[in-house]
Amino acid sequence: MRISSIFLAASLVLLPIHATSAQTIVPPDEQATTEPILPPENNDAVVESQETLDRLFLQLKKDPKEASSSATARMIWREWTASGNKSIDLLMAWAATAMRRQDFSKAEDLLDQVIVLNPEFAEGWNRRATLYFNKLDYSRSIADIEKTLTLEPRHFGALSGLAAIMQRLDRDEDALKAWYRVLEIYPANKNAQNAVIALEEKLAGNRT
Repeated sequence: MRISSIFLAASLVLLPIHATSAQTIVPPDEQATTEPILPPENNDAVVESQETLDRLFLQLKKDPKEASSSATARMIWREWTASGNKSIDLLMAWAATAMRRQDFSKAEDLLDQVIVLNPEFAEGWNRRATLYFNKLDYSRSIADIEKTLTLEPRHFGALSGLAAIMQRLDRDEDALKAWYRVLEIYPANKNAQNAVIALEEKLAGNRT
């Protein structure tokens, strides 16, 4: 979630996902496809992607410049969204289209299928967290953000989403902690920098 994406005191429970939804892909026109859904099998590609992410995150942490760090962040997003599975990529694309049309029910169904197909794909959880954020369903959004961060603790998009939710819930101290975590990973993130300044000033004023 780019507001994110993004990952707590409440007791949160994920809705159960029916296993039957993993059997077929449901395209936007509601017609089932005959294409089988297969799990990712290219372990070499997974290792290569992780190595690429490690390198990019190191670069992101060391880069103080907004423009060049933004370019690095975009490369990280590309790695996050590369599932290594054509069926998942298709489902994600259909879900994105449904979300742009604010057809949240269809988008949720598609993202449920992504998560059933590959529950280790962090961006599937993050994308559904974004969906719930847009629906103002903050409890479910936080639950999916937490799962995203379990799979990818450096997901600054999901952390940003968590911070945004905390601010909307008037939990400014929790929001500030989340923004601090974003800056630990992505020091040149301008949104996080501005949010930290504003929250620190607000909290300091509240203490006087």
